[in-house]
Amino acid sequence: MNLKISLFALFPLALAGCGESPSGSADPNDAIVSEGMNASAYAAALANTDRPEKDLTRDERSNPAHVLEFFEIRPGMRVLDMFSGGGYYAELLSYVVGPEGSVVAHNNSAYVGYLGDEIGERYADDRLPNVETLMAENNELSLAAEEFDAILMILAYHDVYYANPKDGWPRIDGARMLAELHKALKPGGVLGIVDHYAEAGAPRETGGTVHRIDPGIVIADLTSAGFKLEDKSDKLRNMSDDYSKTVFDPELRGKTDRFILRFRKPE
Repeated sequence: MNLKISLFALFPLALAGCGESPSGSADPNDAIVSEGMNASAYAAALANTDRPEKDLTRDERSNPAHVLEFFEIRPGMRVLDMFSGGGYYAELLSYVVGPEGSVVAHNNSAYVGYLGDEIGERYADDRLPNVETLMAENNELSLAAEEFDAILMILAYHDVYYANPKDGWPRIDGARMLAELHKALKPGGVLGIVDHYAEAGAPRETGGTVHRIDPGIVIADLTSAGFKLEDKSDKLRNMSDDYSKTVFDPELRGKTDRFILRFRKPE
């Protein structure tokens, strides 16, 4: 049940020719987005003394500095954090984009009910003034055209294939959601996905059973929606993960084998 046949072994041909300079609203020649500045911005975000203690315990297993750098988050950007949950990434994003940038932290009522006071505490007393919260139920998301420089879905894409109407989670119309995200992303903008591995070839239903997804499904969905797969990262791999177990298993929680994919909306 724990066979590790990585779909990424097939990626080199798919990614050939994807090494061109990233495009988007930020000027790569500007000193503020130089490699050194980026590294210091991510390090400074993690070192910010206003961060909750609970967030610090997640840093080692989430490697957020790498994730944000890989997704090319820069000062001055406007970023959408889809299904942002308790706001771990929304807070880090707020520090990286800085006062000239902004973050939209999306949630729905199911997430809010599950997390209790965590979301309210995150944004209390305007402690993250460049973060806007957005409540939109499944299939009711409506975004302005070409509004965002980047959109992130962290450990959330598998929920496209989860349905529990009694718990306030009707099945998501995945094609509609991706069309809305494609519309809202600026040409050249990044759509970043982090999620839990399922077995290669596993059915979509694993998104709702063990809360995992085969990255091949994600790639097929996003490619069909008009996004281009640009790169992948193995920084969150854990080859000892057991794909047959739910990600909420006490022995696995926070330690799953995860993939990182960077897609781009063509110019």
